[in-house]
Amino acid sequence: MRFDLNDYTVPHPHVRRMLSVRADLSQVRIFDGAQMIASHRRSYDRGQEIEDRRHLKDLVDIEREARQHRGLNSLTRAVPVCQTLMIRAAERGANIGALTTALLRLLDRYGATELQAAVEDALRAGSVHAATVRAALERRRLERGEPPPVETSLPKHVRRKDTTVRPHRLDSYDQLAPSGDNDDEH
Repeated sequence: MRFDLNDYTVPHPHVRRMLSVRADLSQVRIFDGAQMIASHRRSYDRGQEIEDRRHLKDLVDIEREARQHRGLNSLTRAVPVCQTLMIRAAERGANIGALTTALLRLLDRYGATELQAAVEDALRAGSVHAATVRAALERRRLERGEPPPVETSLPKHVRRKDTTVRPHRLDSYDQLAPSGDNDDEH
């Protein structure tokens, strides 16, 4: 929240909301309605960021949890059986974040079809570990006589070039040609 040419932190649920400021010579208090949500020592400098470590820690925790859910969602969308694996892993107290990260790497390296089959093999074996899934992937690869997959690490600007482009209707181009032209003659 900006007050008197300085920025003061507020708890993340209150960002982009209409808040009230009550300031005196030594303190800046920020309110959401009648509830005081933050209190900072007043700064008379310009362009300073006055931070409450608790606000920043809460935000970091929320972002970490959101990153984990983004990865988990993209994993279960690509390989639906991973949802069953994650549920069983959570029931056994496994680290879901580490498992998600490992499975996302395997997805990038081997593809969705192979990962789906390997996770099914691991579940049949009663295992919820990434090492079991990796072993199943390697076993399947060796059975097919394929070389090991090569991990590619491309820069962001190259990965952005692979974004999906949605096609659009082409009839709007018909309006560009002069009306006397006949496409059959060309």
